[in-house]
Amino acid sequence: MDPLAAVSEELAEIDGQIADIFRALSNGFQKLEKVKDVNRQSRQLEELTDKMRECKRLIKEFDRELKEMESRTDVNTHRMLNEKKQSMVKELNSYVALKKQHQSNLETNKRVDLFDGPNEGFGEENVLLASSMTNQQLIDRGNQMMDETDQAIDRAKKVVQDTVDVGTETAAALKAQTEQMSRIVNELDSIHFSIKKASKLVKEIGRQVATDKCIMALLFLIVIGVIAIIIVKLVNPNNKDIRDIPGLAPPAMNRRLLWTPY
Repeated sequence: MDPLAAVSEELAEIDGQIADIFRALSNGFQKLEKVKDVNRQSRQLEELTDKMRECKRLIKEFDRELKEMESRTDVNTHRMLNEKKQSMVKELNSYVALKKQHQSNLETNKRVDLFDGPNEGFGEENVLLASSMTNQQLIDRGNQMMDETDQAIDRAKKVVQDTVDVGTETAAALKAQTEQMSRIVNELDSIHFSIKKASKLVKEIGRQVATDKCIMALLFLIVIGVIAIIIVKLVNPNNKDIRDIPGLAPPAMNRRLLWTPY
């Protein structure tokens, strides 16, 4: 029984998937060494690179599960799982180094093909021995080879110039996007400041409105009280419990004349 399965079924499943990818990588690199066509090598190398990315993702998932189980496993089990992870990382790094080596060889082959393109069949044409060729034939052959080399160099220059043009356009587009992002950030900062200022203004208006309402309510109560006192005074002027309101004259009393008319 797999010792990983006894610890965790998830870890055992991840380990099985990584082992399958390692076998596929081993077989893939063995086949890659037998491929001679540059385009086929490039496509197969891309497929192997995708498998290495998937393997890296699975190793990270294995490490994440290992950290989650650290508190639930003993020291020996954790050491065994950690060593298993380190061996996976080491094996993956070996395939990454092998991929870089093949990538470097592939780029070299592409550069050779670029300059050797017009010289297809050149080996067959060189079957004629130099000793059997006249001086004029040797000069003509040398001039032909120089012309073909110049054409290859011109093609290479054109490729380089196209690459430089594309890089220039990309840099200009990135600069424009960077400036646009900077303007957007400035506008967002301005909007945030305006919102903050408006919020503070709304709070101040709210406090003023609340204060005005309290003052109006107090004035209303005072007016109601004064009106009530006036009404009570008018209805019952002899009530001594209610004091006279300043400025309001008491009701006139019936006065008797001291003299009597004839």
